[in-house]
Amino acid sequence: MGKNMDCCSSRRRVYVPGPVVVGAGPSGLAVAACLKRKGVPSVIVERSNCIASLWQFKTYDRLRLHLPKEFCELPFMGFPADFPKYPTKSQFVQYLEDYAAEFGISPRFNQTVSSAEYDPTLGFWRVRTTTTTAASTISTNYNKGFGCGGGEVAVETEYLCRWVIAATGENAEAVVPEIGGIGEFVGDIRHTSLYKSGQEFEGKRVLVVGCGNSGMEVCLDLCNHNASPSLVVRDKVHILPREMLGKSTFGLSMWLLKWFPIRLVDRFLLIVSWLLLGDTSRFGLDRPVLGPLELKNLSGKTPVLDVGTLAKIKSGDIKVFPAIKRLKRHAVEFVNGITEKFDAIILATGYRSNVPSWLKEGQMFSKEDGLPKRPFPNGWKGECGLYAVGFTKRGLLGASMDAKRIAEDIERCWKAEAKHCTPFTTAFSS
Repeated sequence: MGKNMDCCSSRRRVYVPGPVVVGAGPSGLAVAACLKRKGVPSVIVERSNCIASLWQFKTYDRLRLHLPKEFCELPFMGFPADFPKYPTKSQFVQYLEDYAAEFGISPRFNQTVSSAEYDPTLGFWRVRTTTTTAASTISTNYNKGFGCGGGEVAVETEYLCRWVIAATGENAEAVVPEIGGIGEFVGDIRHTSLYKSGQEFEGKRVLVVGCGNSGMEVCLDLCNHNASPSLVVRDKVHILPREMLGKSTFGLSMWLLKWFPIRLVDRFLLIVSWLLLGDTSRFGLDRPVLGPLELKNLSGKTPVLDVGTLAKIKSGDIKVFPAIKRLKRHAVEFVNGITEKFDAIILATGYRSNVPSWLKEGQMFSKEDGLPKRPFPNGWKGECGLYAVGFTKRGLLGASMDAKRIAEDIERCWKAEAKHCTPFTTAFSS
């Protein structure tokens, strides 16, 4: 031990009497708050350095909630009355921070879960996390005699717990599609997770790949910053006005579903949309055969709520193209044979779950898409104390429903157990 090493490792084992929640986004916060209301303590581990890292770091500046705030509230706490109907990105993040403070939720940040596996011998889950931190924060003993006076220390923690709640959500990792010739294109190619504002694309020809809510809104943002955007529409898509008959389209749909079957509500939505928006197929935006609500229920595909993009398409400010055949140095060739020059490409191709990369089980979650195998509303509970929150494809409303169910279920087990061990931590280094 005659010289300092740049990095050492420390290992510790922590017993958690309540659940370990993986992920400190809205879903993780919601389930932690529900558990707290039931008197059940929990530990949230989060790979980033803040709550709701997707919202804080991987969303564009002009983003607002697509649904009215009353449909996006987490359990037991509404939005401030002075917030607008559709809160901004910064307002939503502030709401989440206030929510965590209100319920005394303190996630353990910078802890990446490497694995979570049930140990049938112990009857406990083993949740292993890794974090890197300054050596001086671990132990002064290292500095005094074990050669870690500087650099970083990799801390490996193993949590032992009766319950694990996956709250990493449907949008944990960016989806980047394989496109022929992607290595040849010399312009800027980036996923929407790295897009902030159209300001940096002023005067440039930009191709946006993907016609969901994000792709549509990025196109509008580019227009507003004097760029020349085009949109790749690979699939059929339902475009609905964000509001109709003086009410939010989503809220009106939920109210109508209380009284009428889903196909009748779909027909109503499409008739009103045609009256307000016209025939979208004229502009390369064909509608699916199934109605918007029925399609959402069956596939999870969300209809686009128009915030002004369609008018830009109609005026020709935004061009619509079919799927990409291949990329060239300065241009894109489409499947219809047309080739156009572009300066940049924005991939609005969505996100996917990362649960299969860390959860070691094969019953509850699909390895293909990382979502619960059982459809809503039954995908929140697995075996041996495993739960999922925020995987319903129904946004914050679905996450809140899951959170309440999970807390009630764990509370029953919690009360049924006669004894609970006192939390303890053992640490050892290697």
